[in-house]
Amino acid sequence: MQKRVIKSLALTLFIFGFAGWVYIALVALVHPDTLGLQLTHFYKYPHEDTFGEICFVVSMISFFIYNLIKYKKS
Repeated sequence: MQKRVIKSLALTLFIFGFAGWVYIALVALVHPDTLGLQLTHFYKYPHEDTFGEICFVVSMISFFIYNLIKYKKS
């Protein structure tokens, strides 16, 4: 049961992290001048470029964990 929860969580973090990274990558193509601006008006941190970096790292680590669990021999 715990393995299924971790596998589901890793897959979810991978998908949403990748979606966030793709969003920022598209923003960088369309409006590159806004990358240094804050992501939301609620708080000054993170900036759009920092959010993209965080999303990429979360996506990469989550995909790695997902594959470790998926292909691990029990």
